[in-house]
Formats: sequence, C-alpha cells, structure tokens
Amino acid sequence: MENIKDTYLVIVNPNAGGRQGKKDWPKIEAMIIDAGLKYKKVLTEYRHHAIKLTKMYVAQGYRKLICVGGDGTINEVVNGIMTSKANLQEVSFGVIMIGTGNDWGRMFDIPTDYKKALKVIIDAKKFQQDVGRVTYFLGKEIKERFFINAAGIGFDAMVVQNANTKKDKGKSGKFSYLITLFKTLMKYKNLNINVTIEDRQLVGSELFTMGIGIGRFSGGGMQQVPKAVADDGLFDIMLVNNISKAKIIYKIKKLYNGEILDLKEVNMFKAKSLVVSSTDKVMLEVDGESLGHSPFTFEIIPERLNVIVN
Repeated sequence: MENIKDTYLVIVNPNAGGRQGKKDWPKIEAMIIDAGLKYKKVLTEYRHHAIKLTKMYVAQGYRKLICVGGDGTINEVVNGIMTSKANLQEVSFGVIMIGTGNDWGRMFDIPTDYKKALKVIIDAKKFQQDVGRVTYFLGKEIKERFFINAAGIGFDAMVVQNANTKKDKGKSGKFSYLITLFKTLMKYKNLNINVTIEDRQLVGSELFTMGIGIGRFSGGGMQQVPKAVADDGLFDIMLVNNISKAKIIYKIKKLYNGEILDLKEVNMFKAKSLVVSSTDKVMLEVDGESLGHSPFTFEIIPERLNVIVN
C-alpha cells in the first residue's frame, strides 16, 4: 500500500491569475512528473473549495502539500490545514504561484518561474511561520478565519472587495488593481472606529485605512507594514488617520518602497492581539479575500505552520 505521507497532495486552482491556472497546469504537471515526484492532484471547482479539499485529504493522512494558485488559494489551504485535526508539526506546504498579487511568495522570495518554484519545494527548506486568527460577523453569525500574510480594514478592504468583483469578471493584474484603487479612493469616506491593541484603547474618528500584517507585502507589492517579521509572534499594525486624498495619490510611491512610515498620518504598533469595533459597518479582507463586517477580534498564533521557503 502506498504511503500517502510521502505523496504530495497538489491543490490546483484553475481560476487563479485570471484563469491562468487552467492554462498553465498541464506544463506544471509535466514538471512534477519529470521531477519523479509521487503526487495526487485535486482541482478546485468553486470559492472555498480548497479549504474543504485540504481538510479532507489531510485527514486521510497527506502531509506534504503543494498549492498551485495565488494568495487567495494559499489562504484557503491554510484554513484547511488549521481546521484539520492533524498534528501540524507533521504538515508542510509549498507554493507554485499563479496569482495576481503573490504577496506571500514575494516575502519569501519564491520564484515566479514554475520550475524554480518546484525546486524550492523539493529542497524542502522549512520555516515555522506565525498564523493570524480573526473572528468577524457575517450578518448575525460569528465566523472565524485564519491568515498568514495580512488583513485590512477600511479603504484597504474596500479596494480588495472591488478588485475581487473585477477579478470575477476576468479583469485582473497590477494595472487593473491600481485603476480599482484610484476609483475606490474617489468615492471612499473615512470611518469612525475603536481599536483596542492589547490594553491600549485608540479612537480613530477619521480612520482612512488599517493594516494588520504578518508579512510585509499586500496589494501586489505594497508595503503597508515594512518591518513585519513572519515568526516574531507579533502583528505589525498600521493605522492611517485623516489623510487627504491628494496626499495619498502624491505619496503612493511610499506604499511600494517601504517609506510609508515617514508620513505623519501613519501610526505603527506591534501586538499579539487587538479588537476593532465601530458604529459604521466596517468591512474586512484577509490575504486578499473579502470577508464580513465588524466587530473583529484578532490574535496571533506563533510559529504555527511549516511553510517551504527559498
């Protein structure tokens, strides 16, 4: 009988990267075969399917996972692992990136070249990374979600929601994301929120946006939390208050080069947990996936997942 613990479970999202996954999977599969790997492939068919598939196959005993997709697919695989009953020390996963943002892979220098990314997985250099957990509301129901890169509230979440709507219509990529960002900015209004970071309470009467980071990158290469470390057991938290739209446009380069901390409207914190509430209906995104609304409770789980890095 085949030892499935030595067999790679390959979770493929055909719709990743504007359906690039469907186009490129045959050549990726050929590379896996050429490398002589034992593998089982499963293809996602709908949103959140990767959570169900990962959880099911990990329960069957698969311990070596390969995610073929973008940040959203990675997030689903992570949630499948985290909600399984497996010993997480036995489970590891690597990524062959086919996405529009690829922010998690950027943090760990995962090659975008498929063959080189596969070599990283075969070399199996493991890193124990922190995992974030957030509770939120969907209607009147409390939900839970795990994430390994970043969460966003306010403007960030609104941009992601609008970008995902365009993505569902087949429009994706960095240029499309920037267009969505500027269009969202023109209509966006600041929020009234309350943030409790561990024992410190903050009131953001004119909050523009908020980022909660484990990784440094989000939004296709933006650095909202440029000093984030993925295994320090802490969130890096960025709050931007009362900033003009003109200044955002003029200073947008600082979002990409890591100099956002230079702006007086930006405040940074490090913490293991935080709570966000509001009288407004505040939206949330994690790892580029739109979720529900406030109130939110965040906590970090230190060095929880084995990820394969370059």
